[in-house]
Amino acid sequence: MRLTCYFIPTLRETPAEAEVVSHKLMLRAGMIRKSAAGIYSYLPLGLKVLKKVENIVRKYMNDHGGTELLMPTVCSAELWQESGRWNDYGKELLRLKDRHGRDFCIGPTHEEVVTDIVRNSIKSYKQLPLNLYQIQTKFRDEVRPRFGLMRGREFIMKDAYSFDINDEMAEKSYKNMHEAYCKIFEACGLKYKVVEADSGAIGGSFSHEFMVLADTGEDYVISCDSCNYSANVEKAICDNKYLPDESEERAIEKIETPDKKTVDDVAKYLGIETTSVAKTLILKADDKFVALMIRGDHEVNLVKLKNFLDVVNVEFASESEIEEITGGAIGFSGPVGLDIPIYADNAIKHMKNFVTGANEKNLHLLNVNHTRDFTVTQFDDFRMAEPGDTCPKCGKGSYVITKGIEVGHIFKLGTKYSESMNATYLDKDGKQKYMIMGCYGIGIGRTAAAAIEQNHDDAGIIWPVQLAPFEVIVVPVNTNDDEVNNVAETIYIKLKKKGIDVAIDDRDERAGVKFNDADLIGYPLRINVGKKNLKEGNVELFVRKNKNTILVKREESVSKTMELLEYLK
Repeated sequence: MRLTCYFIPTLRETPAEAEVVSHKLMLRAGMIRKSAAGIYSYLPLGLKVLKKVENIVRKYMNDHGGTELLMPTVCSAELWQESGRWNDYGKELLRLKDRHGRDFCIGPTHEEVVTDIVRNSIKSYKQLPLNLYQIQTKFRDEVRPRFGLMRGREFIMKDAYSFDINDEMAEKSYKNMHEAYCKIFEACGLKYKVVEADSGAIGGSFSHEFMVLADTGEDYVISCDSCNYSANVEKAICDNKYLPDESEERAIEKIETPDKKTVDDVAKYLGIETTSVAKTLILKADDKFVALMIRGDHEVNLVKLKNFLDVVNVEFASESEIEEITGGAIGFSGPVGLDIPIYADNAIKHMKNFVTGANEKNLHLLNVNHTRDFTVTQFDDFRMAEPGDTCPKCGKGSYVITKGIEVGHIFKLGTKYSESMNATYLDKDGKQKYMIMGCYGIGIGRTAAAAIEQNHDDAGIIWPVQLAPFEVIVVPVNTNDDEVNNVAETIYIKLKKKGIDVAIDDRDERAGVKFNDADLIGYPLRINVGKKNLKEGNVELFVRKNKNTILVKREESVSKTMELLEYLK
């Protein structure tokens, strides 16, 4: 490709809207342009990268038994009502009506549509297993779209759906997709980690996320430094081995704590550790109120509580609701005298004589004990895992935390959708059974953005060869010199004939401009053809990843380029 015939509107300055590295560099490198909040146009270079990600995904999906189809972007509300998600999904679901007043939505995911296709087409166990996938535009109306392609409202996704006759076969399909995903991200040249995850609005019995590791990632990954356990922070389990407090129970006592609403303020005011304070949170679980108790130095994990209660949504109660339920002001809630179910993290079970709110403004209670002063409905793991926690899987290692970017997510759905939508088959005995489902997603744009977050420097992007918009850029340094242009043209044509994805920067620009653009865009290999080096019969190969410069004879430039590209892969 000749850059004089291409559209690459690079920017020298970073637009004010850009927050993270990938967003900044994709805008500056002329790969994307904002159309509306969380909605982007993919310019030629950006689209080329996305197509390379798509092709890698297609290869390994096809290799692992997937069959590609394409489902509609606009989905019937009837199917979503059938599954129950029309009311459950929330405001992220973009709903609309057609001219006849019928309800539709823009698909954020396609479990309903694919289940409808399969239930009307598959009748016998002989037609299973089945794995259908698509690569298609989705829409989720994020309340705060940000970070460019990392968290947009409109995005390109590969979503796959498996259908099996029983749990054993569904496990095989799940493991098959797990293997396919590992190969996909390895083929993309990315460093990643597979972690246990929460299934969220998709549902199902369990799931795993594929995280590209990057210091600039927005997600946190908990992993053990001794065994292979890893999970995202929402899912990571906490050890239940706490040292019990062996002290005698003391008489409960009410004490004034003027304007001391936070754990830190209360602990400092009373001259105690935060581990001696118990937070009492008033929450709304769907349409019912509950209290949740957490040790003062711990952070609450609402996802764990939501899953434990098997509800659609858990949120903090409003200030007026807290006052009505507790009889006291916000910041002074406590378990004593509460008339709603109280759930408590496991750490609370081992505490004695702790401090809680008194359900009265500016008052706290000392020497509270759960065995005497209130009743806990149930204890469980309701807190966020933290670095240094003992790993409950092996009992030896400690948790460490790293940053990552979720690029893929696989779910074992079970019969969540097949039951609600009556997707059945006849088994070998002629009995009707529900299909066992799985679903598997990869964010195409997120994968490209994650690659940038993992591979960049102050000058710009450092693409893995597999994802680069062009593998090689040939730069004639002196475009007014016939020999320079002829040699550059010859190298360019020879590389094209070898099947290399190559471009030539034939623009009438200064060498510095061309070099800066090449570094910004991130071509893995740059071949500089200049008048000075040609006098010695040489051209210069510049490796973007390590900034190494190699002088080679111009006759050997093509073979050396092929060798370097293979090495960089």
